[in-house]
Amino acid sequence: MLQVKSFTFSPIQENTYLLYNDQGKAIIIDPGCYFTAEQETLKNFIKDTKLEPVQLLNTHCHLDHVFGNKWVHETYGLELYLHANEEAVLQRAPASGERWGMPFSNYVGPLHFLAHGDKVQLGTDQLQVILAPGHSPGSICFYHAAQEFLVGGDVLFHESIGRTDLPGGDHATLLNSIREQLYVLPESVTVYPGHGPSTTIGHEKRHNPFVRVA
Repeated sequence: MLQVKSFTFSPIQENTYLLYNDQGKAIIIDPGCYFTAEQETLKNFIKDTKLEPVQLLNTHCHLDHVFGNKWVHETYGLELYLHANEEAVLQRAPASGERWGMPFSNYVGPLHFLAHGDKVQLGTDQLQVILAPGHSPGSICFYHAAQEFLVGGDVLFHESIGRTDLPGGDHATLLNSIREQLYVLPESVTVYPGHGPSTTIGHEKRHNPFVRVA
């Protein structure tokens, strides 16, 4: 069984997720720790909970989701897993940081590409990779069917959706991704988004003003 721990980091208030099992193995998803104090917060939780990070994942590579990639790589020796369509987005992230007044050093290690339908394994637990572009060209979500939760990045929020005005974004594509990839999941599935509070598929189907289907 996986535990889900969230941290809200950086001035952009991005949700970083740590998934870990009973054996103390952990996956870090979208490390958004920008300040040294935020890095210490994540590091201390990992240390105090006696965890061993074994994989680094990005749902997508906008700057607020990759601030901590380099630090995680250097601290825990982890290489980055992402969708191939996010490689260019990752390369643009430092320039975006300069424009937003938040310069940072980018991850420059090996890249491992995940595709729709791939499985990410942590012990006996399995996360299914769901490709859901629109907010970013290679946005992926990580779905744990057994525990009915989804780490969704910036695709679907509580009564909102990801922005589509950044390079590679497309509004119609995002709506289609939500309808065809996320709304087909059980209504009881908890969605852990890249910003803001968690929600459920059922709640969004009934109340999301952008993609309401029930």
